Amino acid sequence: MDDVATGPRRLTAGYVFALLATLVWSGNFLVARGLAGSLPPVSLAFWRWTVAVAVLTPFAWRGLRQDWPALRAHGRHFALTALLGVSVFNTAIYIAGRTVAAVDLSIIAASSPVFVILLARVFHGERLTAGRIAGVALAFAGVVWLVTNGRPTHLLTLRPGRGEWVMLGAALSFAGYTLLLRRRPPGVRLQSFALGSFALGLLFLLPVYLWTSWRRPLYMPEPAALLGVLYVGVFASVVAYLAWNAAIARIGPSRASLIYYAIPLFSGLGGWLLLHEPVTAADAASAGLIVSGILLANRAARPQPE
Repeated sequence: MDDVATGPRRLTAGYVFALLATLVWSGNFLVARGLAGSLPPVSLAFWRWTVAVAVLTPFAWRGLRQDWPALRAHGRHFALTALLGVSVFNTAIYIAGRTVAAVDLSIIAASSPVFVILLARVFHGERLTAGRIAGVALAFAGVVWLVTNGRPTHLLTLRPGRGEWVMLGAALSFAGYTLLLRRRPPGVRLQSFALGSFALGLLFLLPVYLWTSWRRPLYMPEPAALLGVLYVGVFASVVAYLAWNAAIARIGPSRASLIYYAIPLFSGLGGWLLLHEPVTAADAASAGLIVSGILLANRAARPQPE
């Protein structure tokens, strides 16, 4: 069975939502690197989701109360989704970012769409066509070319350590979360599901946060750190997760996950626009590979008519 069948307008909306989530998440990686020395990883994750819950609650609380019976009826699925997508995924990124170079983080993060497609094949029986495989390979080659600045032999120098394995776990966790979103309980609103997942994921994080913080003295973070927490709490959590959930509902996990390859592309564009970093020939070549791979893989994954 392939991804969910959709009409042209629904497909377009799905890709727009996936692009929006990917664009916002590219900023999340930049903020995470910038806050690596300001906030401990678990603290950053905890306060991120605290902000997200506080922001989303006024808009989604009434719907969550109405949808709660449906969520309770699918309690295991709901809890696993919150654990993987909220508690584990970003916390693992923040932990890995303390010891792993940004270039290596980007390479490992790019494995997540591959995991999505393979898991979709195993658990959902989706077809693994030659076109989709070629598109994934092309996009992945573009990511490697981008993050290694046109020197893919850098990969030969990688010596996986604890941080690299943690980041690989984050990529696998995001793949599992993406697949679980496809089976969101029927009739549950996106905002209700997001708020419930955020709150439950935050609850899972609470004992870890208390355990890692009880000996640490209280301090007031710098203004830049507070702005970073607001960004990841409001935009990288509420906006991006709602957009990603909407994308999965419209185009399915495999096609949406391929857009995730554009994160390094958006990060490079942000560096050029905001930090005045130069765009090299390697950047342009990798952009062409990534976009071509995404288009090829999604063309090979066209939905079947209803």
